[in-house]
Amino acid sequence: MSKLKNNALFLLYTIMLGAIVGVIVWGFLRVMNLGMEFLWVYVPSQISFPLYTLCVCTAGGLLTGLWKRKFGDYPEELHVVLGTVKKTGRYPYHNVFSTLGSALLPLLFGASVGPEAGLTGVIAGLCSWVGDKLRRFRREVEELTAIGLSATLGTIFRSPMFGFMEPIESDRDTVLPKASKTVLYFAAILSSFGVFILLNRLFGISTGMEGLEAERQELWVYLYAVPLTLAGIAAGWLFFAFKRLTSSIKKRLEKYVVLRAVAGGLLLGTAGTFLPLTMFSGEHQIGEVTADMTEIGAVMLLVTAAVKLLLTNICIDSGMKGGHFFPVIFCGVAIGFAIGMLTGLDPVFCAAAVTTALVGHTLKKPLATVLLLMIVFPPGLIPIMLFAAMAAKFIPTPKPLLGRD
Repeated sequence: MSKLKNNALFLLYTIMLGAIVGVIVWGFLRVMNLGMEFLWVYVPSQISFPLYTLCVCTAGGLLTGLWKRKFGDYPEELHVVLGTVKKTGRYPYHNVFSTLGSALLPLLFGASVGPEAGLTGVIAGLCSWVGDKLRRFRREVEELTAIGLSATLGTIFRSPMFGFMEPIESDRDTVLPKASKTVLYFAAILSSFGVFILLNRLFGISTGMEGLEAERQELWVYLYAVPLTLAGIAAGWLFFAFKRLTSSIKKRLEKYVVLRAVAGGLLLGTAGTFLPLTMFSGEHQIGEVTADMTEIGAVMLLVTAAVKLLLTNICIDSGMKGGHFFPVIFCGVAIGFAIGMLTGLDPVFCAAAVTTALVGHTLKKPLATVLLLMIVFPPGLIPIMLFAAMAAKFIPTPKPLLGRD
């Protein structure tokens, strides 16, 4: 009876934890959106200054560098957070509030990164803290932290199944949790997602990535899955090549925290002045590309994607840290649309194959990749997405480029 009571109580705590995660994610994104609207919509509407983007991004780099010099080089990248939790069963929580600031600053100033890295680190730390305070469940600290991470990812990406699968899927073999633990995972994920949606409807927030509609395809068109997948993998190689370049520069300037961040902001502002779509996470820019792809043109879409792949790595390694998922998804969509325009194929069909291969090549987790991208592409394209994700997994990426544990 006591064990049953403990299990019921732990389930209740897990649901409450999920609800808290939903509130934190919503609140963070709300503050981020309000800040970005002020900096990038309201202020430019009040003044006319040709170098506004360059100055704001450079100033953002300076503020980020000064913040990091005082509080440390946070947030850590998503794979580092997940790796720490897998190895130790917990995540440090002594710097939760400073990590929130470190995660928010680059996003406000237009960095080409997503919010997932900062939020997962913050919530992993909070879950470890909760586990330490709940003496009755100290043995479950590891489980609480892992559950909190899943709830965070499922909510940020508006994909509960991705939140469940991403942390547990491995590039070698995937071990599903026991049925009882699976119930806890989904209880937290659905609680978090439900609270997020409720707050979104009550107070409003960004709607996330826009879903795309594909034309009905004849069977012979699926033969193009192979070259499209190869194009996505090639883009993945380009992303990792840029990563090697920026990591090398970072090592040489490791001690110069402020200088690196200012340089990153300067490069971000320069790119954003000439190619505005290279800025920000890319989550909302997918809608712009979808509506204006003809006006933008295939060549400009390819150039924008290549520059954004570089710029994302520049931002991360200069200190304007964040996640790479949203920018990489945007780049895959842009490349796919460009190929569709050049070949006459359905742009959404092309984007699905290219994006899945690109994301799959960086993530090396086929099921998680497809579950993530189902929020963008229609269910009818799942077969080609599974093919692209599996192919991308088995095309090797040199270990030094992966940067994974």
